[in-house]
Amino acid sequence: MFKIEWIVERVKNEEYYFSKHGDQERQNDNLTIEEVEEALLSGRILEQYEETGRGESCLIAGFTNAGKPIHVVCGTRGELLVVITVYIPHLPKFKTPYERGKNGKSL
Repeated sequence: MFKIEWIVERVKNEEYYFSKHGDQERQNDNLTIEEVEEALLSGRILEQYEETGRGESCLIAGFTNAGKPIHVVCGTRGELLVVITVYIPHLPKFKTPYERGKNGKSL
C-alpha cells in the first residue's frame, strides 16, 4: 500500500522515472516534467490498486503551481517510484479531479 509521504520523498530525492508509456502520455497532454513533479508533491492518493501482475499501483490527484489538475498513476521498481501514466482529468470520465463522471467508477 502506498503512502503519499513515500511518494513525495522519492520525487524530492529524484528517485523516480517515467515509464515509456507514462512519458508518452505526459507529452500527449503537453505536460512538463516539472508540472508532474508539482502535482505529485501537492497530491493525494485517490485509489490504491492491488497486484495486477505488474505490481501494486495508485492514482494520485494533484495540481501544478498554476492550478492545473493532473492525475498520475504510480508504481514501484525496487526502491524507485515509477510514473506509469499521467493525464489531465476531464469529462466525461471525471467531473472534478477528485470525482468520477458517469463513465467512471466512484472513488
